[in-house]
Amino acid sequence: MAHIAYVRVSTEEQNEARQIEALEKRGIGKWFTEKISAKDMNRPQLNAMLDYVREGDTVYIHDFSRLARSTKDLLEIVEFLQKKQVHLVSNKENLDTSTPTGKLMLTMIAAINEFERQNLLDRQREGVAIAKREGKYKGRQVKQIDDATFSAQYARYTRWEINKRQLAEALSISRPTLDLSLIHISEPTRRTPISYAVFCLKKKKADYDYKKIPSTSMLSNAVFRLQNKTL
Repeated sequence: MAHIAYVRVSTEEQNEARQIEALEKRGIGKWFTEKISAKDMNRPQLNAMLDYVREGDTVYIHDFSRLARSTKDLLEIVEFLQKKQVHLVSNKENLDTSTPTGKLMLTMIAAINEFERQNLLDRQREGVAIAKREGKYKGRQVKQIDDATFSAQYARYTRWEINKRQLAEALSISRPTLDLSLIHISEPTRRTPISYAVFCLKKKKADYDYKKIPSTSMLSNAVFRLQNKTL
């Protein structure tokens, strides 16, 4: 049961000594330190720490903002640690996820995040409704990716030359869009076996006409064009 510390400052000019001094009293056995923005979770030392921890370990941070800047990212990291049965302790917030009080605080943070998310969705829907009434709403724009580009990048993915995040970057789409777009993919070279492949850059299931999808096809021909509904 190791004691592990994650220390982060945003820029090279900033000094992490204050955080280290505050955490040294915890008997830290392993340190993960980096100078990088927390705008997302794509941080080398953060990912290294998440890979390193094992069941029963405790991760110490100076405060929540060192771990994540957004509530969404924070909850995602905490959920990951909980699945590995790793505790999280924050000095500034005096939170320990191994205690009932700490678990209650996490529940409240999650509830606030859900409340904020629902408010945002409500405002978006209201804005779309107003734009539609005024004739200004054009809807979601469909991103087109030509067959050759997709096939070439997907081939690199199946050869383990790139991971899924890098595949999304190569196609200039987000990772969630890629995950939702690779529907029923089937090729002998695919990493995980599924039955058939349709590549689509639209998320709503209602937009898919599954009856038009042929039973077999090469991946390069399995691009579902939502604009003109052609296969």
